[in-house]
Amino acid sequence: MSSKDPLLDVSGLTKHFPIKGGFPIRRTVGAVQAVDGLDFTVSEGESLGLVGESGCGKSTTGRLITRLLEPTAGRISYRGQDITHATRKELAPVRSEIQMIFQDPYASLNPRQTVGKIITAPMEINDINPAGGREARVRELLETVGLNPEHYNRFPHEFSGGQRQRIGVARALALEPKLIVADEPVSALDVSIQAQVVNLLQKLQQELGIAFLFIAHDLAVVRHFSQRVAVMYLGRIVEIADREDLYGNPRHPYTRALLSAVPEVGVEDTAGRERIRLTGDVPSPVNPPSGCRFRTRCWKATDKCASEAPPLVRVEGSREGHLTACHYPEDAQSVAAVPKAREEAGIAPGEQKDENLESGG
Repeated sequence: MSSKDPLLDVSGLTKHFPIKGGFPIRRTVGAVQAVDGLDFTVSEGESLGLVGESGCGKSTTGRLITRLLEPTAGRISYRGQDITHATRKELAPVRSEIQMIFQDPYASLNPRQTVGKIITAPMEINDINPAGGREARVRELLETVGLNPEHYNRFPHEFSGGQRQRIGVARALALEPKLIVADEPVSALDVSIQAQVVNLLQKLQQELGIAFLFIAHDLAVVRHFSQRVAVMYLGRIVEIADREDLYGNPRHPYTRALLSAVPEVGVEDTAGRERIRLTGDVPSPVNPPSGCRFRTRCWKATDKCASEAPPLVRVEGSREGHLTACHYPEDAQSVAAVPKAREEAGIAPGEQKDENLESGG
C-alpha cells in the first residue's frame, strides 16, 4: 500500500436483510435496505465520524466493515486488499488489525470470565505471545485504559458501566490494531462518564496512531472526536466533509436540520439560527422513497427529487473533500434560507412552532 492510499476504502457497500414469509415460509417477500450504496475512505490515524438518526444503518455499517456481517454488494478494501467476501482463512491476517468496541458494555463482556481472561482471549485466538507474557501485557493494557492492573482477576459485574467500557477498549487494543470501529461507545454510559471514555479514545488515537470509524448519534461527541464526519440518512450517506466545514457550513438540508437541534453548535451563529422541524416520520427501509430518500421530509423537495437520486458529489462553493447528495444544496449563507422557506409556507416570522412539523433529530 502506498502512502497516499487510504487504510480503508469502501465503495458501493450494500446490505439488504431478506424478509421471509408467505407459503412456503422460506420464500423471500421483501428486504430491509439497511445500507444501500456507501462510499467513503478512512486514512491511517484518521477518525471518521458516522452520524445519523437511529435506524439509519450506522451500526450495520460498522459490522460490515469488521466482517461480522456479509455484504450484499459493494467492495471493502483494507490496505489495498479486497476483503468484501474473504473467507475466514483469508481474513485471519486482517482480523487482528481491525477491532471493534461495542455499544453495550454490559452485553459485550462474558460474565463468566475474569477481566484477564476476556482481554487475553484475542491473543490466544491469534496465537500471539508478547514479550513478558500475556498476563503482563493484559496488566499493561488495564493501566493504559485507566484501570488498576490488580483488577486482572475480577469479573465484569464488579465494575461500573464506564469501567466495563474501558475493559472493552483494552480488549480491542490487545492485538495492536490499525483500525477500530467504535459503535456508539458512550451512548449507554452516564453523561458524566462519557467525556472520560471519549478523552481516553482520543488520547489512544494520538499516542498509538490508530484510525477510528466512530459511530454515534451525539453530534457534540462526534465533533469533539472526529476529524471528518459523514451524515447518514436511511441507509445512505447524504453529506461528508471535514469537521469544521460540515459543522460551520452544512450543505445538505438534513444536516442543517440536525445541527439546528444542537445547542451552541456554532456559537457565533446562534442569533440568526432557528430550529428546523422536519415534516413526517422516517420512511421504512423496507420501502424507501424513490429518488432522494430525504425528499418526504424536505422543505426543498421537487419532482426532480422524486425521480432522480442525487449523487454524492462536491457542489459549487464547497471546499475540496466536502461532498453532498442534494439537487438543491444549501448555499453558504443558508442560515437565511429557513426563514425564507417559512415565509413561502405562510408561517409568520415571529411564530416559534408549526403544528404540522415535528423534530427529526
